[in-house]
Amino acid sequence: MGLNQKPTGGQAAGDQVGPPLPTTSSEKVNAVIHYYRGEMGRMTGWRDRLDRTSNWAITVVAALLSISLSTPTSHHGVILFGMLLVSLLLIIEARRYRFFDIYRGRVRQLERYYFAQVLSPQAELNSDWAAAIAQSLRKPTFLISYRGALVRRIRRNYCWMYLILLLAWGLKISSPVLLPDDTNAQVVSQWSDLINNAALGPVAGWIVLTLVGVLYAAVFFASLYNEPDDGEFAFGEAHV
Repeated sequence: MGLNQKPTGGQAAGDQVGPPLPTTSSEKVNAVIHYYRGEMGRMTGWRDRLDRTSNWAITVVAALLSISLSTPTSHHGVILFGMLLVSLLLIIEARRYRFFDIYRGRVRQLERYYFAQVLSPQAELNSDWAAAIAQSLRKPTFLISYRGALVRRIRRNYCWMYLILLLAWGLKISSPVLLPDDTNAQVVSQWSDLINNAALGPVAGWIVLTLVGVLYAAVFFASLYNEPDDGEFAFGEAHV
């Protein structure tokens, strides 16, 4: 084509042509299959990140418990530090779970409305399922709030880690054999003994007990909270 030659075929100069859309049924099926594989890959990647954070939290709990309960010279603040680290990992995991939930929702819609219909056709449950996925692709939005993600992760995994830390901390501050030898702590028989043992440096024991109580009240509420079932999370019994 010469320098002064104009483009032919009704195409204006500078126009960009995107990839052709599938037109036949076989091309559309092939596109759906490749898209499903891509979403499965992204979902698996975020699921791996979730498992990694949970493994970090379990490792932190095990390591700090072995340090704190192995010798009386270890301060009970080590267990409190473990609670803080586990809370930090929970916050990180809740954020990752929100991203994981986006891709999990798309995959479940494809499986329930498309592949399940291919294997065993039934009455259509939702005729707009493809439009919902297309809208999510055009404008991705979270399907669950940050609070909801925190509640789910606490109920699934973290409530047990918090419970173990609480039992270990209670044992630490109530047993003289697990406290430093230079203290005058006795077996806890009244609130004043427990408050004295719970002191953390310049922080009074009652303040420490109050903060721990608030934290565990929130964990207890999240563990028993029954959220309304909505979206793909409402179908089936196998959930993450």
